[in-house]
Amino acid sequence: MAVNLKPPRNEDLHPVAGVELGFAEAGIRKANRRDLMLMRFAPGTRIAGVFTQNSFAAAPVQMCRQHLAARAELRGLVVNAGNANCGTGEAGLRAARVTCEAAAKLVGCTPEEILPFSTGVILEPLPVERIEAALPDCVASLGADCWADAATAIMTTDTVPKGASVQSTIDGRTVTVTGIAKGVGMLQPNMATMLAFVATDAAVSRPVLDRLVREVADASFNRVTVDGDTSTNDSFVLIATGRAAGAEITSAESAAYSALRDAVVAVAAPLAQAIARDGEGATKFITVRVEGGRDEAEVLRVARSIANSPLVKTAFFASDPNLGRLLMAIGNAGVTDLDTAGVNLWLGDVQVIDHGERAASYREEDGARVMQPEEIIVRVVLGRGNASTAVWTCDYSYDYVKINAEYRT
Repeated sequence: MAVNLKPPRNEDLHPVAGVELGFAEAGIRKANRRDLMLMRFAPGTRIAGVFTQNSFAAAPVQMCRQHLAARAELRGLVVNAGNANCGTGEAGLRAARVTCEAAAKLVGCTPEEILPFSTGVILEPLPVERIEAALPDCVASLGADCWADAATAIMTTDTVPKGASVQSTIDGRTVTVTGIAKGVGMLQPNMATMLAFVATDAAVSRPVLDRLVREVADASFNRVTVDGDTSTNDSFVLIATGRAAGAEITSAESAAYSALRDAVVAVAAPLAQAIARDGEGATKFITVRVEGGRDEAEVLRVARSIANSPLVKTAFFASDPNLGRLLMAIGNAGVTDLDTAGVNLWLGDVQVIDHGERAASYREEDGARVMQPEEIIVRVVLGRGNASTAVWTCDYSYDYVKINAEYRT
């Protein structure tokens, strides 16, 4: 069960001018569940994306990269759940192409103006004929105010749909940012996370949008991990329809850009955290903060070493203050010249390590107490500089093994 995560309602997620969403039951893997989602964009919409760095990038990821490179503007995207269309060779690429062709006929554009996305089981042929048959139902259900409904259609082992939305005043005008995401396992992003779609009605030039999507990914989706594995299908796209009144943002050095970046991060960060809260079998949501590093790369390595350690994660599940596991994870992070005598560590409000040694004030009963809550903060201070970061993760429970052992059944 997800940790302190409630499903969004349609009324909680602001419509974005120029974006319509539809959904259908295609029966791609299971019957009687939404598993197909279509977004239709107004003419002039620009999209930027970041994708998995996994060498086995799925067919839809390959096609998205091609279409984004070739087109300044796009008119739609299609997402299917239940089948990743990965490891499927030329047949998989053909299936992704057929998906684009079928959606393009209904949207009224060229296939190259459609982006395809898939999530689910790897190495299985995509039943593209079911997608073709169900796409008209997606078109029939298109609406601007159904983001929460659409979020349910992209879920796999997620237990809760994920959505977030903000409105911000930029240069005197109201700008809307709304997004949805899915993902609970096989998850440590490398320039993306599972599937995430964030849209704004701001007008943004394509070069600036390309920079914005990377910066937002680094501030949000690249800070979440469930199990340390980077999926073959990870994708995060940022959609700008340009329908809000006001001038186009053409400089990443402008105040308008900074304000828009803050607004998009205000949507993307909760979506990233929701993924950790809904991690497969999760019972606890854990924030790992690392401070006092020499640079961003160093503190991120330490944070991820802690967040990805199975021994640390199982200790949190059991509320077992076997906190030597935290020391182990810090030491395994690859900071070769780390002076451990400068390291301090807190678990909640309890100091565990004081300058590389067990804190004199530490008592095991205090460690057990602060490991009980559903939300826990781990804070590490390296004492080497001014860099800091935070990573969001979850514990490993019995259900994590069960869910993944039974994933294909």
